[in-house]
Amino acid sequence: MMQTEINYICNACGEDIVIPLDPSQGSEQQFVEDCPVCCRPHVIHIEIDPHGEATAWAEPEQDYD
Repeated sequence: MMQTEINYICNACGEDIVIPLDPSQGSEQQFVEDCPVCCRPHVIHIEIDPHGEATAWAEPEQDYD
């Protein structure tokens, strides 16, 4: 069964955030999203391996080059 959601931990408030997963956007994705709890912007990274397993993590936007 294909994943439709994935979670990451907000670096600022520590909240576990669930976001939709769209595999059609490629196996390596990144985008900016505000935490729905503390409103701080993060660069969200998503990687999907050849078996369809996804991993997500966040970095504060101001730390990202």
